[in-house]
Amino acid sequence: MLHTNNTILRERYKITNIVGQGGMGSVYRAEDLRLPGRLCAIKAVEPDPNFSPELQQQAQSQFLQEASILAQLDHPNLPKVSDFFSENGRDYLVMDFVPGKDLRELLVEAGGPLAEKLVLKWAEQIIDALAYLHQQDPPILHRDIKPGNIKLTPDGRIKLVDFGLVKLMVPDDSRTITVVQGRGTALYTPLEQYGGDGGHTDARTDVYALAATFYHLLTNVPPPDAKLRFLNPRILQPPEDINEHISHNVSEAIMWALEMHPDQRPESVQAFYQVFTGHSPRPGRENDLTAVTSVLTALRANWVTAVFVLTLFFVAVLLTIL
Repeated sequence: MLHTNNTILRERYKITNIVGQGGMGSVYRAEDLRLPGRLCAIKAVEPDPNFSPELQQQAQSQFLQEASILAQLDHPNLPKVSDFFSENGRDYLVMDFVPGKDLRELLVEAGGPLAEKLVLKWAEQIIDALAYLHQQDPPILHRDIKPGNIKLTPDGRIKLVDFGLVKLMVPDDSRTITVVQGRGTALYTPLEQYGGDGGHTDARTDVYALAATFYHLLTNVPPPDAKLRFLNPRILQPPEDINEHISHNVSEAIMWALEMHPDQRPESVQAFYQVFTGHSPRPGRENDLTAVTSVLTALRANWVTAVFVLTLFFVAVLLTIL
């Protein structure tokens, strides 16, 4: 059941409107009555109707554990979690309200692919936020990276929102109750995430979703979902084949991160970023790069001979034609 406008939660948060809704709950914009002028986003997590009372109690305990960890996070590209509580059978997560437009809206407004230079500028901030999450102990996965979950604030800062939809990677714990985390959005979700809580996900899951997001932003074409790619492996086109203005290293990095098997993807967002920005070649392609570099070096060292040979070639072609 949705909250109506002007509903007051915990005698503090006055709901002004709903800003998002999903299968596991809703997100509201609210005013903080204790701090006049402060706006916040409140995520309401609905209890699973299929859970027994015992499982619901476990789920609530898990929520409180995860929320307390999220509240300790502090990064300029993540909204700050300021409060969490349970009320009338629902769990609530209170975060900073992030003004601005999300990248999905900006893509629609552009009516075509976004400029590579602009996306690279945003990528630095997004990857810094993800690296921060992945370096926590235990690591925190976002699991729902997509254009609609990345906002550009009026002052030009990128915010990775809805990071309350996370999964804590607890070693040697195969059972994870779905409380705060989501299951991802099909176009940006790797195959291993379709397994739900039983699926094996790690940092490479976020790497895939991030690459799928960049693919969409740079081509204005959503990538085919993982299930479709499993049935038709050749359906995914390299971004540079769709948009000729995309650099080869950017296209290569995206295709690398969109590999179906996690072991064939970058092991971290930092490794992806190195190839994405052209600082390193895609692993396995070093020999190709070395061969090209060797040819260019040889041509520079013997350019006079190369020009002479090329001239003779053209003269021979002309004489053949005449």
